[in-house]
Amino acid sequence: MRQDSTVAERKFWWVVRDRRFASYKFKRQFLIGRYIADFVCLETKLVVELDGGQHADQVAYDETRDAYFKARGFRVLRCWNTDFLTNPDGVLEALLCQLKSPPHPSPLPQQGERGCFRNTPTA
Repeated sequence: MRQDSTVAERKFWWVVRDRRFASYKFKRQFLIGRYIADFVCLETKLVVELDGGQHADQVAYDETRDAYFKARGFRVLRCWNTDFLTNPDGVLEALLCQLKSPPHPSPLPQQGERGCFRNTPTA
């Protein structure tokens, strides 16, 4: 676990801690299997990752991590630190939308049965 949070992570934590955000309970620096999620809402099985610039160079690692979380029934919402710092209302609106949508079924459905669980647009 990291000792120092980024400015964006500290500000995000201030917004979501103690059920301040729409009464959802969040945990930070939470261990899920072999990875540590920045933030997680266990009741909705949503992982929130706030990414700094170093993540631009580790796309494959992040995809592997996201797949690991998703295989365990979690959804992943990734945001850039700068997005949260410059547009917190927009990020929080996206977060609320994800929190209100149903979690992944467990086990995950077979291919073609997914419905609308996609967080990222496809090309």
